[in-house]
Amino acid sequence: QVQLVESGGGSVQTLGSLKLSCTISGNTYALNCMGWFRQTPGKGREAVAALYSGSGILYYADSVKGRFVISQGNAKNTVYLQMNNLKPEDTAMYYCAASADCTYCGTGYCPEESFDYLGQGTQVTVSS
Repeated sequence: QVQLVESGGGSVQTLGSLKLSCTISGNTYALNCMGWFRQTPGKGREAVAALYSGSGILYYADSVKGRFVISQGNAKNTVYLQMNNLKPEDTAMYYCAASADCTYCGTGYCPEESFDYLGQGTQVTVSS
């Protein structure tokens, strides 16, 4: 079984920064892909960023390019999302995701179905 636990969410003003963390536990040996998704009420979950362990970044949503950075900790089971220059439209529930393979995300389209595991989410609220 695999469990993902996010932390680091909170409330911040426009142009502020937050760093989300995700710790993955359980049978993580086969997990090569990590990513972040977000969802606002009434909308579907959208991919924010994804990486393939050892190979680099696969995907950033156009809306976050140049502002967000996804990275992996020294321990393979930790993934981060550094969010800078936050905007009110970044307000959402953010979810950590993991999978054995998400290379499809490298095509520019990164559906939630690319990932096998999803955390419970952490809320990010950006006020103007």
